[in-house]
Amino acid sequence: METKSADLSSLKIDRTEKSFNPDSKRNKVIGYTGSLVIIAVVLFFILRPLFAAAAEVKLTTAITQTPSQTNATLTASGYVVAQTKAAVASKGTGRLIWLGVVEGDKVKKDQIIGKLEDNDLRAMLDQAKANLKLYEADLKNAENNYNRQKSLYKTGSSTKMDLDAAEAAYLRIQASIDVAKANVHSQEIAIENMLIRAPFNGTVLTKDADIGEIVSPLGASSTSRAAIVTMADMSSLEVEADVSESNIEKITMNQDCQIILDAYPGKIYDGFVAKIIPTADRSKATVQVKVGFKNYDNLVLPEMSAKVLFLTNDTTSVNKDEKPALIIPMSSLAKRNGKEIVYIVKDDKAVEVPVTTGRQFNAYIEIKSGIADGDKVIDKVTDAINNGTKVKVL
Repeated sequence: METKSADLSSLKIDRTEKSFNPDSKRNKVIGYTGSLVIIAVVLFFILRPLFAAAAEVKLTTAITQTPSQTNATLTASGYVVAQTKAAVASKGTGRLIWLGVVEGDKVKKDQIIGKLEDNDLRAMLDQAKANLKLYEADLKNAENNYNRQKSLYKTGSSTKMDLDAAEAAYLRIQASIDVAKANVHSQEIAIENMLIRAPFNGTVLTKDADIGEIVSPLGASSTSRAAIVTMADMSSLEVEADVSESNIEKITMNQDCQIILDAYPGKIYDGFVAKIIPTADRSKATVQVKVGFKNYDNLVLPEMSAKVLFLTNDTTSVNKDEKPALIIPMSSLAKRNGKEIVYIVKDDKAVEVPVTTGRQFNAYIEIKSGIADGDKVIDKVTDAINNGTKVKVL
């Protein structure tokens, strides 16, 4: 058979040992390691921005100011204060029965603006007047008796003792009349003190008491009021501003100023340094400067917050009608690839914004386009800050 005649030698197991090449395995390890290094380097450069330390920056606000504001030698904040102001109370104590003014009313000096209950005082005045009449009647009798005793003494019909007694009675009645007159006058003054009068020409600022409340000149308590109204002379308004001790040498008497009320930021009032208080506040390291208005309107009210610009001689020549400019510090402006740019912060990254600049005002630059009033930009831009740089706002 053919199967029997087959060569069985082909069915032998090959027990020869295959040759081993160590260099082949080493090459594979080096290849794998090199691939991992390349991948790590690529990932490092891809993920590097995510782990880079953020640049610390501060923001500044783009604001609209006039040229004189920008060129001011010093700026200070303060409040409008009436230099003539009073909390008006009565000289007596009593229940308020009439109040003739409300907030905003203009009053004249010595005008009656309130009245306290005085029924008991009027009763005492009536009694004092009655006593005075009684003493005046007694005086007539005492005077007649004294004159009669003098006549009798001259004729020898009366003794010196009787004359002296008549004279003493007469003088005693005169003294009693003087006391009674003083008592009447005292009661009249007490009644007058129940009338509350305006101490000067001015405007009522606040109403501090209501009808029916007790008013006391000694001060307010849980059951009484110290004053019925607070009033001020609106022609005595000045701005009281605190100036740092380190800058006080920049202030001189009658120095020109500009006053801008926070309530009306678009309106400028001309002012001047009226007084430099000759003492400092040790807790704040400031000196108070009073700035008077050269002129003002009825928009200016006591206790309004204000900003005072202390002008230099050069600034006073600036045209006040010149239009305000949108400005930022020069340190916020950068040049990249021939373009003027600023940086805003968005999603914790610096984003460059191209801008168009205009006039320069000392350390500030006018921005004509690119950003708007109130926008916040990075201050003190360095070469380390570029578009997309991770930043941390301080």
